[in-house]
Amino acid sequence: MKMNQALLAEFDQEMANTRKTLERVPDDKFDWKPHPKSMAMGYLATHIATLPHWAVDTLRRESFDVEPEGGEPYKLPEAKTTKEVLGFFDESVAAARAAIAEASDEDFAKSWSLLKTGQTLMTLPRGAVLRSFVLSHGIHHRAQLGVYLRLNDIPVPSIYGPSADENPF
Repeated sequence: MKMNQALLAEFDQEMANTRKTLERVPDDKFDWKPHPKSMAMGYLATHIATLPHWAVDTLRRESFDVEPEGGEPYKLPEAKTTKEVLGFFDESVAAARAAIAEASDEDFAKSWSLLKTGQTLMTLPRGAVLRSFVLSHGIHHRAQLGVYLRLNDIPVPSIYGPSADENPF
């Protein structure tokens, strides 16, 4: 099996679970934070929604500078509603899925670097970047969002099995 086909199976499963979680974010809780150092719920949801798009930059560019010298730093788009978050998410997922589907095994083996003002923060094979920086990173924040939902008495969706709110044992 080609790497892109193996990765797409996992990608599709994780994106479906992520969408279920994002759908639960209420518009009136976008500014809610569990702690002053924490991200606001709407910002966190938007970050999660746009993370899949990093697959496109990973597969179609050799590097990405989050704060290029003399250029504009990367800025998360602003969403004010769950509908907008889901729109960002659906666009990100479609673009990422297309980039992964087009990638060859050789593409996954090529190096990719994350930079900040020209300084290399990390360099990994693109396949490793997709698994860690895109998928695992998104799963991490999805779990964080699940805690935000729980703290607001919003039902947490089942992900890998029943949650306390759906299909409990």
